[in-house]
Amino acid sequence: MLEHVELFFKSIFIDNMVFAVFLGMCSYLAVSKKVSTAVGLGAAVIFVLAVTVPLNWLLDQYLLQDGALAWLGPEYADYNLSFLSFILFIATIATMVQLVEIVVEKFSPSLYNSLGIFLPLIAVNCAILGGSLFMQAREIPTLGLAFNYGVSSGIGWFLAILAIAAIREKIRYSNVPAPLRGLGITFIITGLMGIGFQSFGGMLTGDNEPPEETAPTTAEKIEEKEIKKEIEDEKAISYNEVKNK
Repeated sequence: MLEHVELFFKSIFIDNMVFAVFLGMCSYLAVSKKVSTAVGLGAAVIFVLAVTVPLNWLLDQYLLQDGALAWLGPEYADYNLSFLSFILFIATIATMVQLVEIVVEKFSPSLYNSLGIFLPLIAVNCAILGGSLFMQAREIPTLGLAFNYGVSSGIGWFLAILAIAAIREKIRYSNVPAPLRGLGITFIITGLMGIGFQSFGGMLTGDNEPPEETAPTTAEKIEEKEIKKEIEDEKAISYNEVKNK
């Protein structure tokens, strides 16, 4: 359970797709002018990642890894189909994106029109493919953790685009210097938000926790006194030698 919780929060805040590895920046910048549009695209990204990462985990475990085909028989144990990873991962993603596009067009035509070309472009969004490739590279051991990683990575991307969309809606009424209007100030805000998200690292990983101090034992105290006495004696001898000279 602790492993699931740690992976969930780490994927959202520390290994955020936008602020840590800068994936999905095209959609992040282009569809973040309105909060309503950002929410729709963010929800679609969460759904696609939640479905494709576990599916690609199954493909990786039972088809692509070296020896993954052993379940078909001993004669297939030496096969290694890892060179097909990109093709199969992208095929899975494209299928899920097509499903999302059909559902959004059916139930929310206004959102479908707002997202425009960026909805089908989720299929080539590097954040979606990056989720599956990071899952493979980190050798996530179970299907449950793979699903957890897909959902949490999607939530991290969703929070990033939602936050920048809310800021961009408000910043329209601010007196931004002319050279920085538009993408200029957006990049600056993104950098500052990235610094803020990275600051969660120490709290979640515990790397900065000081070591626990233990009370010194009697033997350690005696040894420390003897060392101090030896140092004082050496200082006194050195002082007398200098004085005699």
